[in-house]
Amino acid sequence: MPKKEIVQVNPAAPNPNLSPATRFGNLVFVSGQTGRHPVSGEVGKDIREQTRNVLERIKLILAAAGTSLDNVLTATTYVTRRDDVPAYNEEYAKYFPNNKPARTTVTVASLNSPELLIEITVTACIPS
Repeated sequence: MPKKEIVQVNPAAPNPNLSPATRFGNLVFVSGQTGRHPVSGEVGKDIREQTRNVLERIKLILAAAGTSLDNVLTATTYVTRRDDVPAYNEEYAKYFPNNKPARTTVTVASLNSPELLIEITVTACIPS
């Protein structure tokens, strides 16, 4: 029987209260990632830059787990401004041009820091 494993990766400005991801069998559950650049840790200036930062962070974590964005099954996104959703959709589509994962997008009042505009969590599989 598979057991839960913590995916070890060190993106800049990680949240100390969570693991970047956990792996169980061939599934990878990525914790919510925010709009901080994966190397510098700086917050992106707008929703487009923050969306790219989030998805680059997720790419890094998935690679450490042995998979990629091509294998994302579901994505849940939290945005703080409804007016940002069209720009978010445009950036998101660049990372998922085909075979889009099942997705939920929710507008929320705020994230843990006022400068953060977006948070995304995904579940992916590791192909056999």
